[in-house]
Amino acid sequence: MTEAMPAAMSDFDDIRPYHDDEVRATLDRILADKEFSLSVAKLRFPRLSRTLPWLMQPIAKAILKRELAGIQCVAEFQKVVEKYLRGMMGGSANALTSSGLDKLDPKQAYLFVSNHRDIAMDSAFISWSLFKNKLDTPRNAIGDNLLSKPFVSDLMRLNKSFIVNRSATKPREKFKAAKYLSSYIYHSLVNEKANTWIAQREGRAKDGIDRTNSAVIGMFGLSKPKTEDYGDHIAKLNIVPVSISYEWDPCDGAKTRELHAQTTQGSYAKGEHEDIESIATGIAGRKGAVHVAFGDVISSAFNSADAVVTEIDRQIIDNYILQPSNCLAYIKLHGELPSEARYSSAALPFSDSALKTEKIEFEQRLAAVPTEQQAIYLAMYANPLISKYS
Repeated sequence: MTEAMPAAMSDFDDIRPYHDDEVRATLDRILADKEFSLSVAKLRFPRLSRTLPWLMQPIAKAILKRELAGIQCVAEFQKVVEKYLRGMMGGSANALTSSGLDKLDPKQAYLFVSNHRDIAMDSAFISWSLFKNKLDTPRNAIGDNLLSKPFVSDLMRLNKSFIVNRSATKPREKFKAAKYLSSYIYHSLVNEKANTWIAQREGRAKDGIDRTNSAVIGMFGLSKPKTEDYGDHIAKLNIVPVSISYEWDPCDGAKTRELHAQTTQGSYAKGEHEDIESIATGIAGRKGAVHVAFGDVISSAFNSADAVVTEIDRQIIDNYILQPSNCLAYIKLHGELPSEARYSSAALPFSDSALKTEKIEFEQRLAAVPTEQQAIYLAMYANPLISKYS
């Protein structure tokens, strides 16, 4: 779906994705940003960029200028993004599978609510799965805390992202921002018929436990007219829970260090551009097999925020496809798999030989983690299996 509406017609100019008539000027602004081309050079030519940054930055800029020449609309820009994603499929992610897409109606707009493991790649893999199946890619929620650099904000909004205000601190400001966001999501889905994505919680589930933040669901209800039944309002949003599972988490080491610091020191001080580094690591790092499972639309029968939270959690956990890494971590912690997993071929969609093959890489990755942090690392991978069978 294109973003062709003129900007002047929108009430959400400060948070919405860019429209087609804003694309060319935004791309020219990004290409003029030296820091952007240097960042791309580090991603595409990591070794040479460390030793010859003065050379690789203009080379990266020239490549980008050629690739982005002539692009005038969001759809054309997303084709460039799609090319990079396709290239990544044979590298950091060597298999992407999906399920449940046959239940979606291409003529309907859906609000996809997924678990949250990776800052950029969760929404990217959902978009890629929809794109491959000739369904409209969604508009994606992104926190303003991740937009510390102007070129990052521009890139995200070019790629159909809308901004979530997380910088508000006072209760009244937070409520105002939440109501504004709720109105935009409702407008996007109901008035503009645009697929939309948001994570089930603010911040990634670093411990591997996928639980919906009730504040997210409460926010959806802020756009409900006073005279409308809550269940009818939720039904209008066409909420579809989505489960994303990664064989390997490229940021697992960093997440483990953060959780360990919180456990032993009581807090963790994040670096100035640590989120940007996590985005880059999530994009370029090895992910192995990735599965995206689309659930069932939540109906009007769920007539309270608590009921919607419970249903989203149920579907995300039930539809989550376990990876060999989840099982190996559980075995390492508990000796053997739960009986429900051991005696159900449907529970574990891989063979015993695949488990043995992966064990070699699993042990290598675990050995790279400091001994005092290994229990946290193992729990991160084991918790999806524990959630499924608890």
